[in-house]
Amino acid sequence: MELGLVGLGRMGANIARRLMRAGHRVVAFDRDPKAVQALAAEGAAPAADLADLVRRLAAPRAVWVMLPAGEATEQAIAALGGLLAPGDVAIDGGNGFWKDDIRRARALRAKGVDYLDIGTSGGVWGLARGYCLMIGGPEAAVRRLDPIFAALAPGPGDIPRTPHREERDPRVERGYLHAGPNGAGHFVKMIHNGIEYGMMQAIAEGFDLLRHAGSPELPEEERLTLDLADIAEVWRRGSVVTSWLLDLTAAALAEDPELQGFSGHVGDSGEGRWTVQQAVETAVPAPVLTAALYARFRSRRERSFADQVLSAMRKGFGGHQEPR
Repeated sequence: MELGLVGLGRMGANIARRLMRAGHRVVAFDRDPKAVQALAAEGAAPAADLADLVRRLAAPRAVWVMLPAGEATEQAIAALGGLLAPGDVAIDGGNGFWKDDIRRARALRAKGVDYLDIGTSGGVWGLARGYCLMIGGPEAAVRRLDPIFAALAPGPGDIPRTPHREERDPRVERGYLHAGPNGAGHFVKMIHNGIEYGMMQAIAEGFDLLRHAGSPELPEEERLTLDLADIAEVWRRGSVVTSWLLDLTAAALAEDPELQGFSGHVGDSGEGRWTVQQAVETAVPAPVLTAALYARFRSRRERSFADQVLSAMRKGFGGHQEPR
């Protein structure tokens, strides 16, 4: 198949590469001509602008927008609404707000254009590992683009099968899910990232406690000198807290036990806030996720070793560079 891709940043460019390696044709556009040229050298068809990208695709077209949530994505989707034809599909694969997806889908539907909102998880490792995809939108459009999603997803890998799933959607075991109508994909991704905040905070606080086990505030006989890199490594080997986040923490501590290369200024990209707002709107208690978000706010005023651990994890999975 072929896909138009708008936005060739950390994730967009690797999405294009993964698709091309699977034999799909990619028509690529980015505001930075150098990014387009670099991908064209690897086999993508370069586009000069959005109109040129649409012209280079055969109908029915599919165009995936991979831009930061907000004005850039809003403008790109609106422009595509004037360029695409009935039967085409526009996709927002970034970290969009799910209520925006419902509005956009309604506007595009009036023009006969389908819209998919896709929560995409995998960060800078997606090229090698694949991307977990959470898809919202009409079933027919999702089915038509199944070869694209199958190529991007990680596949079953060596993860043991979950019992009693024999009659369920097999796509889920390969790493992509049609979550429901428009909005559902980004809603599921929003909650995923809220959970991620809580998991990261728990790991970070635990390692902060380990680091201070030898605190002079303790009686001398109770002070412990612990090797955090080794603790992280042994926990990776069969413990119940084994996870990719722990893998990233172990790698960071092995390279820099004091994490001196990380400022501890922890950013948030929107989904955590939206998750807490959803909890308020639906009166669902989410104290852990809320506290994790507030901890990130606090890190921008006074920082701890726990915040440096968080910064290390964010760089590990997403390539996020915290300010010094």
